[in-house]
Amino acid sequence: MKKDADVIIIGAGLAGLTAAKVLKNAGKSVLIIEAADAIGGRVRTDKVNGFLLDRGFQVLLTAYPETKKFLNYEALDLRSFDPGALILNEKGISKIGDPMRQPTSLISTLLSPAGTFLDKLKMFRLKVKLSGKTVESIFLEKEMTTLNYLENEGLSKLMISQFFNPFMSGIFLETALSTSSRMFEFVFKMFGEGKAAIPSKGMGMIPLQLAEGLSQKEILLNQSVSSVEGASVTTTTGSTYHADFVLIATDQLNLPSPYKKDVKKYHSVTNIYFNAERKPFTAPLIALNTLPNRLVNNIAVMNQIAPDYSSNGEALISVSLIGDHSQPNAAELQVKVIAEIKFWYPDAVNWKHLKTYHINYALPNDDQVINEINTQTVKLNDQCFICGDYLLNGSINSAMKSGRIAAEAILSL
Repeated sequence: MKKDADVIIIGAGLAGLTAAKVLKNAGKSVLIIEAADAIGGRVRTDKVNGFLLDRGFQVLLTAYPETKKFLNYEALDLRSFDPGALILNEKGISKIGDPMRQPTSLISTLLSPAGTFLDKLKMFRLKVKLSGKTVESIFLEKEMTTLNYLENEGLSKLMISQFFNPFMSGIFLETALSTSSRMFEFVFKMFGEGKAAIPSKGMGMIPLQLAEGLSQKEILLNQSVSSVEGASVTTTTGSTYHADFVLIATDQLNLPSPYKKDVKKYHSVTNIYFNAERKPFTAPLIALNTLPNRLVNNIAVMNQIAPDYSSNGEALISVSLIGDHSQPNAAELQVKVIAEIKFWYPDAVNWKHLKTYHINYALPNDDQVINEINTQTVKLNDQCFICGDYLLNGSINSAMKSGRIAAEAILSL
């Protein structure tokens, strides 16, 4: 039987690409089989009418341990959001920042109606507390919901509803804050110790950088794997490929037979892009909608952060809606979105729709999370291995970490 590679990797997302990088650096040959028309998985950027559109609003937290190992931040030409947010509520717009990192934000933060003065002191205390904890110790803590954690920290209902709920909902992609408190501590620590950034040419530059050592012959696009048998994989077109090992690097919904599972809980998001002649705001911040029955969760002006996202200088506005909003129809959804946003930004009635992304599987369920897995977890049998952020927690960091661990498990044999 002719061998096509030492390791066949199913899926060219961040987990699969990281695994490929580790394997190739160790001298192994790889063949990546990807169902989509390009690499990146959930981290991709499209070019539409002169704009760069990330498939879902995403940021890279520069303090992530795994991304610091594998990514060249300088080559990505990272552009950063300021710490904090614009708070949109029924009274208008206010600003909350991080005075420790940006002293100029002190007055606006203290004056913001998003919380009491005591709330802001407790936020400062929380940041200091997390800076003194290691990532390892965070993931050993007893788990509770993020909401219960915030309440236990003594934060008021006002502060939770006006800042933490919309801010963390945009990260966790769920509005009940049922996500594990471990995940909250980890993410909040990462925000506090690094920057929230995007590559100047789009988030899709991250998978492209990971794939720099791969040749075109090592990546098969538009090929969906239907089944795995031993160390051989068969695609839906009937082609079969052989290797010493197979590494499944798909998301939970796309595991091939016989490893396919019924996944009932995961998180969806809808991301709508508009362009406008004028930017609705020029602060390098994300805007959070705090209304209790909101449709829109957060708004970002992408070319205010990274000018290359817009080739003509017009505003590129990213609007995120938590959950599956593929129904009603697109036109009706746009009308509802603009009707909500125009209270704060009246010019929204003149925004032009660019593209809508409905991302069914955007994140795994993170009600229970871990940060370490052993080789037995990623080993399905002697020839087949698995990786993906859902094995740990839903993040760029964990996607890459799982890929590294799976590759190291293969190399240990």
